[in-house]
Amino acid sequence: MRSLLFVPGDSERKLEKGFAAGADVVIVDLEDSVATGNKRLARDIAARFIAGHRNQTASVIYVRVNDLSTGLTDDDLTALVAAAPDGIMLPKSNSGQDVQQLSAKLRVHEAENGLPDGAIRILPIITETPAGVLTAATYAGASPRLA
Repeated sequence: MRSLLFVPGDSERKLEKGFAAGADVVIVDLEDSVATGNKRLARDIAARFIAGHRNQTASVIYVRVNDLSTGLTDDDLTALVAAAPDGIMLPKSNSGQDVQQLSAKLRVHEAENGLPDGAIRILPIITETPAGVLTAATYAGASPRLA
């Protein structure tokens, strides 16, 4: 992964440009670039766009969900796993245990959507919290999904 392009999940116009940009990874963002009142709309737009346009890009597609402490992660996964993104970016990850928790959630959503177990990778952002940095060693071997 040399280039990662973050694109707000609530704008089809920006998603179209992002998918055409040629980045190694397009990260459809449901977190910081989406206002709280637009989260539901962003999920719908992003899921529909990924499902309908994934064959029109050579980029790997990840979705940055809202972090586990927000209570929004499950809604993000419910809406987006059916679109079969290549991976989930986990913001504000505090340890390998967060990766394990997300992996367990993904296993359920993959089964519900007919996807193979482990099909969706996890890319944790460990530099957003002090705990994430201080527990960096806990990520090694936390999950085979770890990207």
